[in-house]
Amino acid sequence: MEIENIQPNPGKNIKIEVDGQTYARYPIKTKVVNPGDNLAQVIKEYAGQYLKQGDLIFLSEKMVSISQGRAIPIKDIKVSRLANFLLKFVYKSPFGVGIGSPWTMELAIRETGAARILLAAFASAITKPLGIRGVFYKVAGHGINAIDGPAPYVIPPYNQYAKLPPLDPQKATEDLKKQIGYDAVILDANDIGIVVMGKSNKEISDDFCKKVFKDNPLGQTSEQTPVCVVRKI
Repeated sequence: MEIENIQPNPGKNIKIEVDGQTYARYPIKTKVVNPGDNLAQVIKEYAGQYLKQGDLIFLSEKMVSISQGRAIPIKDIKVSRLANFLLKFVYKSPFGVGIGSPWTMELAIRETGAARILLAAFASAITKPLGIRGVFYKVAGHGINAIDGPAPYVIPPYNQYAKLPPLDPQKATEDLKKQIGYDAVILDANDIGIVVMGKSNKEISDDFCKKVFKDNPLGQTSEQTPVCVVRKI
């Protein structure tokens, strides 16, 4: 199969214009990634046949987190009183669970510490009436915007898991480049925004990554395409 024959995910397009140039974004279907999987081997197995010089490999942060063992069954997460209390103040986004579940809020507290989470909640409480959103995540830091939880549209068994952000995504991209020979970018992309978490080449600008992925061509539900080959055409 030639890469040009790969079809876009439903509602998405292969091609996109970025700063006067045309790029193709080919979604690559893979197996369900599990803890301990070697991502370089996964990419070689499912995308290796398509790659050519100049290609960029974009990966979902979710597959990186899972491979690092950062996805935890919700049955194993003991939720604290603080987590249940703070849930009352969380904005429930229609585009994902985020920290809007008791399990993901608990993971956020563990990741950042209770004091920082309380400070973030206070800052959010005084800025929300002003129409300012996102303060909670900025104050809390530690990548908690990438924490996600169980949802019916997630591929089993991860529909019953909560997920932390990847550990050192910058190093992860650098390691991938050493192993596969192509630049890699790790993104937290959804329908409301894009965060560049790591990239193997500093010359790849965050602005470019956000523009080329502004419609989020990846698919991690039934599409099972957490990897995307980006090619200038």
